[in-house]
Amino acid sequence: MPRFALRRACLVFLLGSTPSLLPSQTPEERVWVSAWTAPPDSEGPPLKAQTIRQILRPSIGGSSLRIRLSNLFGKAPLTLGPVHVAVHATGSAIQPGSDLAMTFGGKTTLTIPMGGSALSDPVPMKVVALQELAVSLNLPSDVPASTIHGFGNRTASFFPGADATAAVAFPAGSTDDSRYFLTDVDVAAGPGAMAVVAFGDSITDGVGSRLDGYGRWPDALAAKLQNDPAMASISVVNAGIAGNRILNDGVDPFVGPSGLARLDRDALDKPGARWILLLAGSNDISASDMLPLPKDQVSAPQIIEGMKRLIARAHARGLKVMGATLLPKAGVGKPFKHTEAGAAKRVALNAWIRHSGAFDAIVDFEQAMRDPARPDRLLPAYDSGDHLHPNEDGYQAMAALVHLRLFAGRPPVRP
Repeated sequence: MPRFALRRACLVFLLGSTPSLLPSQTPEERVWVSAWTAPPDSEGPPLKAQTIRQILRPSIGGSSLRIRLSNLFGKAPLTLGPVHVAVHATGSAIQPGSDLAMTFGGKTTLTIPMGGSALSDPVPMKVVALQELAVSLNLPSDVPASTIHGFGNRTASFFPGADATAAVAFPAGSTDDSRYFLTDVDVAAGPGAMAVVAFGDSITDGVGSRLDGYGRWPDALAAKLQNDPAMASISVVNAGIAGNRILNDGVDPFVGPSGLARLDRDALDKPGARWILLLAGSNDISASDMLPLPKDQVSAPQIIEGMKRLIARAHARGLKVMGATLLPKAGVGKPFKHTEAGAAKRVALNAWIRHSGAFDAIVDFEQAMRDPARPDRLLPAYDSGDHLHPNEDGYQAMAALVHLRLFAGRPPVRP
């Protein structure tokens, strides 16, 4: 998109806060781009009939949106509806007059088979980058098992009983910080728009940041992009899963399908995805120190081979991959361990990430985040206190290391 047109589009998106059509942008000029994600990673609790209101913040603006709902870990077909979207106000409240009903194949209710997902019909709505939206889902009957993203780090509100999806606010009631059923928000954006997928584990998921604070490094990177008018058409979607590994699926305390198993769903298939920023491998090392089964005992060369496979699959789909060095974690407490063997694997992995040339670009998180006096530990100013996860200052520092010039001259997005 020419720079003048991009600035004009940004001004259109920033004027006003209630949903509206943008008639100046024709359908032919719009492309679907992933603006927010919370990958499903585990089976959640059974739920009674109720309405769940969840707050999210799209990282890019657009003229309409659509959402994806998942029943990946369900034990029966999942019936949902009505489903509404609105501009968030405060707490559980939405801005009056902003509420819109959503449909799925033209219907206000839907049934998702076990293991399946459903994409909504587009809703004409002005979406402003980094402005909070509220998605309200009604469960008309009890659900034996829910599908969640465990570390959602954003308060969800529950209203028992009758449908309350259009309610301006919920009375004080139960809340949770996981994501339920809602896995994706896409927006119809301008033709130069694209997505960067942050793909990793708990450090990408934001463990160590405040609840409701948007203090994770992908949040900080999204804000950094939006502060540069030339980069405001780039979204950042957080596909981190706390406890995730590259090579093996989750076994407590490790969570979710392996990075290689979920790569298509959580990165390559995201509309508009052009870059993956990979920060992963630390849990593969930790599992080798903690779990007894032979399959969990992986070497640095095996993890490198997994990264090579991930890069090759991304390149085959036209995406570039930025490799991030792994952070130190000496001093970490239970259930995690820090061993000399694990530390040696991390050093070997970081050397390969820096010098192999396998990645399209690298970001050296480790060099900036380690304590110069004790290089096997996080810098105290950036340590959340568990000696494993950064605090919000650390996450800000990580985002600052990602050079925006890498995204200049980007190719057009695929449909």
